[in-house]
Amino acid sequence: MCRHGELGNGPSAGMERRGLLMSKARFEVRFWGVRGSIACAGRQFDGFGGNTPCIEMRIGDHVLVFDAGSGARALGPQLIRDGIKAFDLFFSHCHYDHIEGIPFFDPLYRPDMNVTVWSGHHVDGSTTEDMLKQFMQAPFFPVGPEVFRAKLDCRTFHAGETLDPYPDVHIRTARLRHCNGSVGYRVEHNGKAVCYVTDTEHPETGLDESIIDLIRDADVVIYDAMYTPEEYEATRGFGHSTWVQGVALCKAANAKQLVLFHHNPRHDDDALAAIEAQASECRPGTIAAREGMALSV
Repeated sequence: MCRHGELGNGPSAGMERRGLLMSKARFEVRFWGVRGSIACAGRQFDGFGGNTPCIEMRIGDHVLVFDAGSGARALGPQLIRDGIKAFDLFFSHCHYDHIEGIPFFDPLYRPDMNVTVWSGHHVDGSTTEDMLKQFMQAPFFPVGPEVFRAKLDCRTFHAGETLDPYPDVHIRTARLRHCNGSVGYRVEHNGKAVCYVTDTEHPETGLDESIIDLIRDADVVIYDAMYTPEEYEATRGFGHSTWVQGVALCKAANAKQLVLFHHNPRHDDDALAAIEAQASECRPGTIAAREGMALSV
């Protein structure tokens, strides 16, 4: 008989070993919120979803969450149902659409939950803890983060640093071109890489070399495709990009799959389907993110 923590011999032990290896190799990305700027509702948005940014990554035995827009409200109960007791929460930046789900994120109210909160976009010297306190305060919100019961470990880094939250997970970061600052992430595990690059505006000419370096040879690139090229002409300086730039960046960086993200709240399902078709024609395999969509890397 095996002692606790050991693997024995025989068919059942082989299955156990395979299950352990599969768990360690797992790299799954699920989209809980894909919309930018403001949440939207209505049947015309049901196909792609109307919640603002929130992405979950299950990596081996670890859970990483990127941004806590309104999509975090649905993610919270799922983490609890799955028996998750600890996870990391990374912020690209703290514009409202990326943080509005924080007060409605159920795991933060559970005393048995351990949450490590990361941010590195700050250009004013503030910290991750400052961000939470400033958002949840009068007259903008009735209670402060002191209502949370989870054990919070707030960590502040500088964009450009490499983070090692776990021995088998490495995260490169980069400063993005966005009002008040934003951070792009490259998450690496077991030889695979997923990049989360949202809320960034491309340069007037050429491509953003820092993004090319961040996404080079990545398996999946989640990219800010807020505007069509035509819309961008009237929104220069707003801090967002286009699907055309996403395609060009992935080509230059030899990245594999492009996922269009941070959808314009004015784009209904028909508009997004048309954008997806155009982008896929230019770069086969390109898809537009949908709420509930899961990718196995």
